[in-house]
Amino acid sequence: MTIIILTACPEGLRGHLTQWLLEISAGVYVGRVNSRIRHRLWAKVVDMAGPGRALLVYQQPGEQRLSFKVHDHHWEPVDHDGITLMRRPTQRTSHNPALPAGWSKASKRRRFGRRTPQAPNEVPTSLKQSEGKSSS
Repeated sequence: MTIIILTACPEGLRGHLTQWLLEISAGVYVGRVNSRIRHRLWAKVVDMAGPGRALLVYQQPGEQRLSFKVHDHHWEPVDHDGITLMRRPTQRTSHNPALPAGWSKASKRRRFGRRTPQAPNEVPTSLKQSEGKSSS
């Protein structure tokens, strides 16, 4: 089974892929072709993709039984102990200058509170004051 997913690719490439694969959704092609045809299709995708992105998923002998290839994609396949995983980029690509840097006042209050440090066996001052008022 071979799956090719295209994003923002030219119509000519989409038409070429429909000769070999079935388009089950916009930009998603599925079919069963041999490895020689799959390699030629992928070479054509890489050649004709232009500004678009492409992802190829196909059967491969092994524990996972599939493999990935990507073209101009932010996510990249990474081998981790014999299993291919997709690594997402971790760094931010855009920064919003409208947001201030650092912690907000509310988060600082929540994190640190408005309490003063006390000894472990000492009664808080608020309880001492309320006890004194109730006895009079």
